[in-house]
Amino acid sequence: MDLGFFTMPLHPPGSNLTETLKSDLDQIVKLDELGYSEAWIGEHFTAEWENIPSPELFIAQALALTRNIRLGTGVTCMPNHNPFVLSQRIAQLDHMAEGRFNWGVGIGSFDGDTEVFDYGGENPALNNRAYTAAAIETILKLWDDPQPGVWETEWWKFRVPEPQDDIGLRTHMRPYQDPHPPIGVAGVSPYSSTLKMAGNRGWIPMSINLTPPILLKTHREAIEQGAREGGLAPRLSEWRVAREVFVAETTAEAREIALNGILGRDFKDYFLRLLAKDGVLGIMKNDPEMADSEVTVEYLIDNVFIVGSVDEVAQKLNDLIGEIGDFGTLLAMGHEWEPYEAWHGSMSLLKNEVMPKVG
Repeated sequence: MDLGFFTMPLHPPGSNLTETLKSDLDQIVKLDELGYSEAWIGEHFTAEWENIPSPELFIAQALALTRNIRLGTGVTCMPNHNPFVLSQRIAQLDHMAEGRFNWGVGIGSFDGDTEVFDYGGENPALNNRAYTAAAIETILKLWDDPQPGVWETEWWKFRVPEPQDDIGLRTHMRPYQDPHPPIGVAGVSPYSSTLKMAGNRGWIPMSINLTPPILLKTHREAIEQGAREGGLAPRLSEWRVAREVFVAETTAEAREIALNGILGRDFKDYFLRLLAKDGVLGIMKNDPEMADSEVTVEYLIDNVFIVGSVDEVAQKLNDLIGEIGDFGTLLAMGHEWEPYEAWHGSMSLLKNEVMPKVG
């Protein structure tokens, strides 16, 4: 199993943006030095907690400071972008990465962003799922065969110009990777239709960090079903499973830091409030009959997170594999590394001492 990283990122409102970007970048550099295989960076325009609106710009800087780690958008929210412009930008980034790039795509769902681009609320101007599907297909066609003429849907209109070979005028951008960067999509709900599509298309399926093992099993089933319907062998070695992970020398120390430190803060002050506001705390419940009030950080540490000593975390990961089956990459979630030594130590222990005991 490979070991990767997924960061939203997460910083409390009022944080200094310059400093948080520096610290997020430092994390990627340190993870590259530790030998993490990949890192995915989120995109949000109106989330002050998740304060990177352009993961592509962040990735471009990180590429120059790292050697081996693959970097990906986690995810590009397609309704936030014009597909022609996006096709050019992603292709250029793939060349800058010399192939060290994964392209995560999604439908977008954050309340503020949906309001900005008018695909949320009771009467949205566009259907974000339909927009996303059409935008992805448009971009793939632009990379493969950008036929001259007007490309138009109910959401966009642009013209691919007739080539003028004497002056080199043409729609010419293609990705570095052939035929395009690996495409990843994230799933949340039971029997996720998004993950089924990933299986069907041969894309990278990613299960998010909030999903308990009982629902992860349905994600596997969705991936396998999608692959079968697409005439493909299920590529479960491509399946990414994101988890909140914290490792310390002792389980007592790990639980104390997780519960009363940054990890606990991010869930108490942000995630639990956000999910309760949206009425979707159920995605973290082992039992759908649980009361929302029972979904606490303590419950999450015991049932969803992976927290403990080296041996306990290794055992929990092996138990997870025993429950849901093999998967390709564990994505450890990103938080502020405060205290720095404890969080850097956790990431180091996870890579160097836990992972050799897994599988």
